[in-house]
Amino acid sequence: MELLTPLFPPAFLALALAHFVALLSPGPDFFLLMGFAARHRLRGSAGLCVGIAAGNGLYILLVILGSSALRQFTLLFSAIELLGALYLLWIGWHLVQSRARTLALDYAEPECPSWRRQLLLGLGSAVLNPKNALFYLALMTALLGPNVTLQQQSISGIWMVTVVLVWDLAVVSFIALPGLQRRLSNNIWKIERVAGGVLMVFGAGILWRLLPLILESL
Repeated sequence: MELLTPLFPPAFLALALAHFVALLSPGPDFFLLMGFAARHRLRGSAGLCVGIAAGNGLYILLVILGSSALRQFTLLFSAIELLGALYLLWIGWHLVQSRARTLALDYAEPECPSWRRQLLLGLGSAVLNPKNALFYLALMTALLGPNVTLQQQSISGIWMVTVVLVWDLAVVSFIALPGLQRRLSNNIWKIERVAGGVLMVFGAGILWRLLPLILESL
């Protein structure tokens, strides 16, 4: 155990638990994954998982490199929030336009999104959600404390990115199960529309919160 002490901070278990509990709370990333996995299964959603994990990793890296400076970028956070709101509304609008049709279970659908598109959508979903930055900033500063080493921060960051990736892959794999797909085959469009509606609610909520700031700047 003494050999692990330099690698893992004393509060690592608390950090890992808080991070995993946060993953259990559905957010924009979850509903984006649900909408894609219901239609395109694992093949059309795995890239989203990688992109989301990469976006989380980017914010963790920013926290490690400059947690004190990050607190001062309030205007930057507001700009990211605005972009994130528009991004969620855009994705949600495309999902709510899903048409009713039966899902083919014997072959991959021809319109399965490319890996590049999946990756960019997942990355955009994570990066344009400033709550991720604030969450990791609070988590890695408040829980780990001022005496945490760079090595301990790095190990904790790698752990959290890995957990995000594994959890998201598990979610889309479950939704893509053949038995579940058969039950959902005639209702995929409903799931996509619900997922799209939830994403649009998230986006509209952010815009509503930013409205006073936008009006003040005009």
